[in-house]
Amino acid sequence: MKVEATNWQQLDDYLKTDDRAVVPLGSTEQHAFLSLSVDSILSERVALEAAEPLGIPVFPAIPYGVTPYFLDYPGSISLRVETYVRLVRDILDSLKAQGFRRILLVNGHGGNQPAGSLAIEWMADNPGVAVKFHNWWNAPKTFAKVQEIDPVASHASWMENFPWTRLAGVVQPTQQKPMVDFARMRVMDPKAVRKLLGDGNFGGYYERPDEEMQAIWDVAVAETRELMEGPWS
Repeated sequence: MKVEATNWQQLDDYLKTDDRAVVPLGSTEQHAFLSLSVDSILSERVALEAAEPLGIPVFPAIPYGVTPYFLDYPGSISLRVETYVRLVRDILDSLKAQGFRRILLVNGHGGNQPAGSLAIEWMADNPGVAVKFHNWWNAPKTFAKVQEIDPVASHASWMENFPWTRLAGVVQPTQQKPMVDFARMRVMDPKAVRKLLGDGNFGGYYERPDEEMQAIWDVAVAETRELMEGPWS
């Protein structure tokens, strides 16, 4: 159930029989030749497809996250950790006040991990409300499927190249890019990170056949739905 396609009365009726909600967490950042909104597109879409048969409301994806290392790439926007945690906390507070008691955060961006730590802290302050934090792309079953297809997979590589994250008229390189030296990258400022990465792909091929991508997607949707179904306690 896409929240933007509902009104408050419909959610009021929903809360009479169910108390689950889903909030996708995204980001606006460079993804080489793919959309700047890859993380938001994927987290929201996997949440919507997983929730559809269950009738659970899915709120709009939070479009910004914590991504300071990409700030030298135009279009990449980063929130401070303090700002981001406060934003997510306010969302959880609002949902609790309205009667939601089981909340799934479907995360699409590695830099958003502070929201996972917040969820644990927030639950301690709000007994009776369960919050799950789900990195959809590296959850056990989904990541195993990625590794089965090609173990050289990373940020902005083939594993994020779905038909719905590509841009019209943009041709992907055909070579396999060597994997970045993560130890070096972690101590670099944004300008140095851009110089090291170049186009922004961390390493690996830029695309793989659509049938392989759909196979990964099917696993991701099913794995996300399992979390929605429970257990919740």
